[in-house]
Amino acid sequence: MYRRILVPLENTAYDRAIVEHVRTLARLCGASVLLVHVADGWVARNIQQLNLRESEEMAHDRRYLEEVAAELEGDGLDVDAVLASGDPSREIVQLADREGCDLIAMSTHGHRFISDLLYGSVADSVRHRTAVPVLLVRGSPQPRRRR
Repeated sequence: MYRRILVPLENTAYDRAIVEHVRTLARLCGASVLLVHVADGWVARNIQQLNLRESEEMAHDRRYLEEVAAELEGDGLDVDAVLASGDPSREIVQLADREGCDLIAMSTHGHRFISDLLYGSVADSVRHRTAVPVLLVRGSPQPRRRR
């Protein structure tokens, strides 16, 4: 069914819902997993143009990605991890195309009312920009214990 699943992570408790869901789905399909975090702070958005060094926040995000990747690899999954920078929805869509992903699996927060109305959500923007199927799983701000 799916061969390569792209999983955008935020480095928040909301990630747990999608990681747990994809863990099972990837096993069932024999799919590889591509984790991505898109750093979008000032340094991340200007790192290449200004030849900047990785910020402390980006280094923290990289460690987080490596930890989640190691956890999934420990379960026998084939996992890659990418720390991207820039506009999250654009980077997610471009990475899915470039890497030949056939599913984008994302955690959502639910509605944030005013900010969603003004700015939209990354999940909403991704689903409008891509032809790749998008799986949305509602996350929780509370970390769940792994079974």
